[in-house]
Amino acid sequence: MSDPTPNPQATGSSWTSFLKSIASFNGDLASLTAPPFILSSTSLTEFSSYWCEHPSAFAAPAKEQDPAKRALLVLNHHPPATAYSIRNEASGVHLQGYNAQKATFSKTINIKQIGHAVLSVPVPSKAGESETYLITLPSLHIEGLIFGAPFVELDGSSYITSSSGFTAKISYLGKGWVSGKKNSFEAKLYPTGNEKDVLYNCSGQWTKAFEIHTGPAKHNSSKTLVDTWDPEVTAMSELILLPLDKQHPLESRRAWAGVAEGIAKGDMDYVGREKTKIEQAQRAMRKKEQAEGRQWERRYFTACTSPDATLHTLASHVGVDENGDADKTGGLWRFDANKAAKVQNETLSDAEKVALARDLLGQ
Repeated sequence: MSDPTPNPQATGSSWTSFLKSIASFNGDLASLTAPPFILSSTSLTEFSSYWCEHPSAFAAPAKEQDPAKRALLVLNHHPPATAYSIRNEASGVHLQGYNAQKATFSKTINIKQIGHAVLSVPVPSKAGESETYLITLPSLHIEGLIFGAPFVELDGSSYITSSSGFTAKISYLGKGWVSGKKNSFEAKLYPTGNEKDVLYNCSGQWTKAFEIHTGPAKHNSSKTLVDTWDPEVTAMSELILLPLDKQHPLESRRAWAGVAEGIAKGDMDYVGREKTKIEQAQRAMRKKEQAEGRQWERRYFTACTSPDATLHTLASHVGVDENGDADKTGGLWRFDANKAAKVQNETLSDAEKVALARDLLGQ
């Protein structure tokens, strides 16, 4: 990953004013309207696709016979509330989850991720049986703000705990002011409840190369080296998408197309107009829903109304509440296969697409 390049729009008086406004703001920064010059051309809803940029690694646990090594392979996966579902049909590996963010300012922008992910991996030697992995989300902060070249740095720790009896703890280190490398991490895999009994450890940079060793890190040597991973030399799988005019009006690429076009051209006035259209249409939609006493019906996900089996079994191992922070994300969301099947072959007329884009996006 190359170093960030300063945005010309983010180095003048507008950027300075923005920094002053967030520095003096108390509360969740998510309630503020972001100025056009700090927007990304990629919607947050697409970030979950990063989990499967390397399909072979995503599916690899389903081929491993040893449960500890399966847990080690799961450890190698690092990427408003957004829910997602990713499935590798050939292996049967399925990842689903949801997350939201709470942003505050203290010296820099600090973001707490709310939510979790659940990974299901078929056990190779037992037909019809799967292991379940509960994955917590790391917190993060923004570096490079004062230089007008912001980038994300993960911090704190996250966990992966499995129904097979293993837990991984991943600690994110970052570059720091004096030493260290950007996107650095250390991780260890151990039997759940016995953190001192380290079976494997990993260290390096999650955006570059890292090493995997047996046992605790203090004994690392060429003799304990199990494997290495370098995402820069492993081809990533790009998303295969329909052309914009063939996509559903609410798909992120199509809904965000006008904003992305303005960002690419450097036309912040155009970006602002396109962004405002969407925001105003969404606010109007929420007001209408409230007036009619109804909620937006999700196309692919359903909020659980009964205790979730995965959280009931695994949440206590990694400090997650059994309700999955549902009160902060509008629900405890799970992929609904029946809903997905219902809309899979849905076809909208041109008139219906125009109406959706107008009513929900202001386009």
